[in-house]
Amino acid sequence: MMFSSFLTAGAEDTISGLADAGLVAFTGYGVVFFGIVLLMSVIIVVGNAMKSRKKVDVPSPAPAVNQTDVPQGPAAPGSAGQIKLYDTDPKTAAMLMAIVADKMGKPINELRFISIKEVK
Repeated sequence: MMFSSFLTAGAEDTISGLADAGLVAFTGYGVVFFGIVLLMSVIIVVGNAMKSRKKVDVPSPAPAVNQTDVPQGPAAPGSAGQIKLYDTDPKTAAMLMAIVADKMGKPINELRFISIKEVK
């Protein structure tokens, strides 16, 4: 008799323990889910705030200088061809190419410059 009451008490404790464990698990899942939803809403609000901020006018890149705009003459011996200049005048471009050649320790006619663009 004592043995049967022991089994019955153990079964009730097990059922009660499973119910408590389930309640704790679902409460934990609920807290995590609520945190994720809260984080998602904060990200959406901040994203919309950033979109609605006044945008800084960034000048669009200027088109390359037409080859007809640059005075054409015979190419220098050893030159590597044409160069595209974006927002840069030819004098500044020549100065930059000379500085790069000097820093590299190579003659300028051994270097090939494809384009030069002013970074603003």
